[in-house]
Amino acid sequence: MDTAVNSKNIITDYLDCYNKNQKGLFAEYPEFIRHLHEEGIEEFNKLGIPGKKSERYKYTNLEPYFSKEFKFETNPGNFNFEISEVFKCDVPFLETDVVLLVNGFYYNKNQVNGALPGNIWIGSLKKAYKEKPEILQQYLGNYAIYDDGLIALNGALFLDGIFIYVPKNSRIEKPLQIINILVSEDNLMVHQRNLIILDDNSSASIVICDHTLTDKNHLTNSVTEIYVGEGARFNQTSLQNEHNEATKISSTFLYQKSNSFVTNNIITLHGGMVRNNVKAIIDGEYAETNISGLYLTDKQQHVDNFVFINHAKPNCKSNQLFKGVLDDNSSGSFYGRVLVSPDAQKTNAYQKSSNLLLTSEAKMSARPQLEIYADDVKCGHGGTVGQLDQEALFYLRSRGIGKEEAKLLLMFAFAHEIIDHIDIKPLRERIDDLVNKRLRGELSRCKNCAIHCC
Repeated sequence: MDTAVNSKNIITDYLDCYNKNQKGLFAEYPEFIRHLHEEGIEEFNKLGIPGKKSERYKYTNLEPYFSKEFKFETNPGNFNFEISEVFKCDVPFLETDVVLLVNGFYYNKNQVNGALPGNIWIGSLKKAYKEKPEILQQYLGNYAIYDDGLIALNGALFLDGIFIYVPKNSRIEKPLQIINILVSEDNLMVHQRNLIILDDNSSASIVICDHTLTDKNHLTNSVTEIYVGEGARFNQTSLQNEHNEATKISSTFLYQKSNSFVTNNIITLHGGMVRNNVKAIIDGEYAETNISGLYLTDKQQHVDNFVFINHAKPNCKSNQLFKGVLDDNSSGSFYGRVLVSPDAQKTNAYQKSSNLLLTSEAKMSARPQLEIYADDVKCGHGGTVGQLDQEALFYLRSRGIGKEEAKLLLMFAFAHEIIDHIDIKPLRERIDDLVNKRLRGELSRCKNCAIHCC
């Protein structure tokens, strides 16, 4: 069963989509899942799609993207292929366990699917409703706050996604590579929900690759909740490489306990409209959060990054660093906010947004903000929007380097600061190569994948 959404009246059409499915498909779900759906549609009915009057979406007009007609798949479809046929990784020495999600559903032929040694669990969120209900009931929906209509819409319509559980004192030995692909002969709308739990003193490293297989209008509205327990370490790198007709809204909610460590890197190579929301709550002493992003845009592409870090406890550290290179008529936005509560003494927080505009038509808005209610803190922020350093360009040209090559060298050096945050060396080297090709205009698709990203 599927439902078309033609959102000339956006709220009404999405409410109709929910009502057509909730009595049939959602009725078989556990009560606590049905409650999340009901709460989500109730809040979406109040909030709707965020408009430009919203401070957080001031520079991103979502209505045109949600006003198209989309197919809403309510089952995973009859896809039958091997991951190796879709995803070809040529990163040397990058040993990963690879799992595939197709149109927001966990692919049933993944080799990793369910319980693993050491009580680690990696698999379908929907499958976990039956096999891990006590864990899901404890964590799912606790961190994704419905203060945004898009989060509420995901809560109303999510069907599947990935669920990862790493128990106390355990670790996922190899990096886990999660491949999200979209494939449909129709315009497709996906509301994927992910839940990642790292219990005390556990660790995991995750690489996420987002791709499109077909050239239709695809809209993804995904929500990921991540719990990082005491002393746990979590590293995530997201590589967004969808075609220019794709709309991607990704919302990540991080919740950290004491002495935990989180790194979250977001690399946006392609996508028509990309919105990344990252909201982190540091709720334990001596925890550290590092969030960075790199976006390379051209043509009419638009990339918007929103980061909110809430320092709720003392003696913690956070860093935000986002960089963009914008060409042609592309545009971007960065809105970073740090909240330091009255109890969060000895906080060390820094945020920075730096951007290069390669044409007079490219546009960028940067708004780093600090909201501090404690008096013993070290906090700073900065935002720059400009062009290439002419003195550095002159220096390179004086050494016999051509003008275009000198520009490319400076742009690559500018971008590499973000790439250098990636802990997995082979992946770091591979993304260096991809970014270099993207800057040179040579990258029409990620060579890791047999997927054409126009």
